[in-house]
Amino acid sequence: ITFFKIYLCRHGIRQLRTGWADGPAYITQCPIQPGQSYLYNFTVTGQRGTLLWHAHILWLRATVHGGIVILPKLGVPYPFPAPHKEVVVVLGGFTLPFQAGKTYMLRLINAALNEELFFKIAGHKLTVVEVDATYVKPFKTDTVLIAPGQTTNVLVSADQSSGKYLVAASPFMDAPIAVDNRTATATVSYAGTLSSAQTTPTNPPPQNATAVANKFTNSLRSLNSQKFPAAVPQKIDHNLFFTVGLGINPCPSCKAGNGSRVVAGINNVTFVMPTTALLQAHFFNLNGVFTTDFPANPPHVFNYTGTPPTNLATTRGTKVYRLGYNSTVQLVMQDTAIISPENHPIHLHGFNFFAVGRGIGNYNPKSDPKKFNLVDPVERNTIGVPSGGWVAIRFRADNPGVWFMHCHLEIHTTWGLKMAFLVDNGKGPNQSLLPPPGDLPKC
Repeated sequence: ITFFKIYLCRHGIRQLRTGWADGPAYITQCPIQPGQSYLYNFTVTGQRGTLLWHAHILWLRATVHGGIVILPKLGVPYPFPAPHKEVVVVLGGFTLPFQAGKTYMLRLINAALNEELFFKIAGHKLTVVEVDATYVKPFKTDTVLIAPGQTTNVLVSADQSSGKYLVAASPFMDAPIAVDNRTATATVSYAGTLSSAQTTPTNPPPQNATAVANKFTNSLRSLNSQKFPAAVPQKIDHNLFFTVGLGINPCPSCKAGNGSRVVAGINNVTFVMPTTALLQAHFFNLNGVFTTDFPANPPHVFNYTGTPPTNLATTRGTKVYRLGYNSTVQLVMQDTAIISPENHPIHLHGFNFFAVGRGIGNYNPKSDPKKFNLVDPVERNTIGVPSGGWVAIRFRADNPGVWFMHCHLEIHTTWGLKMAFLVDNGKGPNQSLLPPPGDLPKC
């Protein structure tokens, strides 16, 4: 029997002032030691929908994960026709029984370590109604794109002839990066279908189907109704520009890399994990654990999606970016072509954000903001920075504490593509971080 030190993250839960229950290793807590326990105590605020939980240290989330379903308040209907049945689908093999004429809601969760996935069902249209536990304007598609850490709710009408229909989840990668190009399959089976019946096939999109991915992403819009408004920050206090990508650092002991190793970073900083949790260090004013000098802009300006600079090295440090309570943030994240461009699904703990813009190539701070959608942009907690491109998000820092932001490709997180925001307390106890619980694991 192997005993693990473990941390559990409730990915995407909007919990105010209780960062102690967020879960990422050495960011908000230290390990739960073998044979010990820790009670995660938090309140879900203003959310309903599908999220996930998973282990948040090393690669344990490969098998330690599951779904979270937050139902609307009793008596509050969905803003779309109620389905006959709801099914949580953590992408993998399964058989889903359909009854002809009924509508089903599939709560899709991508718990993969390193693969963005296309999802489709042979012969059936999917109506997208929610992403990352926020409602969207419904639209029909035959293919969903879902990155690691993202969730998507779709309605499926059983409107085809009786039979069996293939369900396919296949990888999306439009950069010259090797991925596991196998397609995971499952089956939709209509009631009364013989077990010997042939399964209607479907053709997944090509692995590099950028057009399919962009069509899906560009179709996402917040519901922005009177009941579910899109509170997009219109005035900005912090205008941040972060590069996300890879680098190469010296490593004298790395024989396979000829004395060097591949690393990853944000704004050329490869994050170094502390040995004391950042939230504890912040709350108890412990010195020497982290610094608050994370750069607001890249320290070196270059053609981010063109020819890389000659020096590919990063700096190393445990750096956070400090935000005042209730301040507003615009963050542009720019992919780089160092080693290779790649799509990075970036997850921000503690907040939802609005994806106000995206594009291919280098971000232009003069012309690109003129095209931002500040009316009904999609609201999420995990967003894909496109290969060789950029994405712009906005959020309000109304949740005091220390909140992790990282690439949800596990290999990149391991290499250092991560950082944290420190949000100061506001005025009075209702705008301040709660004290740690008595059973908080010790470092």
